[in-house]
Amino acid sequence: MSVKEPVIETRNRTSIDLVIPKKSSFKKKYLSLLLFVSPALLFYLLFLFIPTIGAGVYSFTDWNGLNPNYAFVGFSNYIEAFKEDQAFRHSFLFTLRYTVFVFIIQNVVALMLALLIESRTRSKGFFRTIFFMPNMLSLIISALMFSFIFTNVLPELSQKALLTVLDQPWIGDAKVSFYSILIVSLWQGIGYMMVIYMAALQGVPKQLKEAAMIDGANAFQRLRQVILPMIMHAITICSFLTLNGAFKVFDVVYALTQGGPGTSTQVIALNIYEEAFSNNFRFGYANAKAMILFMVVLMITLIQVRVTKGKEVEA
Repeated sequence: MSVKEPVIETRNRTSIDLVIPKKSSFKKKYLSLLLFVSPALLFYLLFLFIPTIGAGVYSFTDWNGLNPNYAFVGFSNYIEAFKEDQAFRHSFLFTLRYTVFVFIIQNVVALMLALLIESRTRSKGFFRTIFFMPNMLSLIISALMFSFIFTNVLPELSQKALLTVLDQPWIGDAKVSFYSILIVSLWQGIGYMMVIYMAALQGVPKQLKEAAMIDGANAFQRLRQVILPMIMHAITICSFLTLNGAFKVFDVVYALTQGGPGTSTQVIALNIYEEAFSNNFRFGYANAKAMILFMVVLMITLIQVRVTKGKEVEA
């Protein structure tokens, strides 16, 4: 008499059963991620998001920053900024001019330096450190240092070395002071953008560059057809950082010229600062100007990111 062996039923596990984790593991994963992100999120909400919302609300009021009582004035602050405030319009145009110069020169020079340094077989680290060192200083310290150079060193050097071109009113003349601000900003910011471009250049596959050389492409053609498309993600980042920093510039102008002579070098951020703390404490009106700046920067950066993102390619 034979004894039948017990039949053990086995359930076939499909690939879906193996791939999809349990809901509890999903919850634990996202709870842990939220726990790690929560400190930064808290600081973002307290010091950026909530103040931005508050600035938007106060921009429709006549609040002076001290009196707890204020009245809503609608869009009158915005209308005054666009129609009646000539100083604000001038500061906007000056900031726009400064942004265009900084955006073009800083990115072009940083990319050229990155290409030159990356092409060297030796001393890459040395040159990278030398050009990045100005970025280790704060911009206001750089401006104070250059203020001494413009007012004391260059005039003395022009007399001793007979370089009359250096004997200029670098800070006292409205036309020349713009280029003084530009020099300080570029000296301090080019090295940072250069490091980003160098990191992107190291990710360009050598096979593509060698294939382009075999096909007979010259250096300019390799740069235009191979290198630039491959580092477009770095161009997106550097363009975004340059535009944001240029539109919101404050410290270098405040330390170097304080918006002078007169208001010839006054940028938007300095105009907002003086409106809030110098001109009868018009915080509501200053908030309206700040919201205008916020919307302008937001629109321009969104367009810039959309355009450059669309040109990015993958290796």
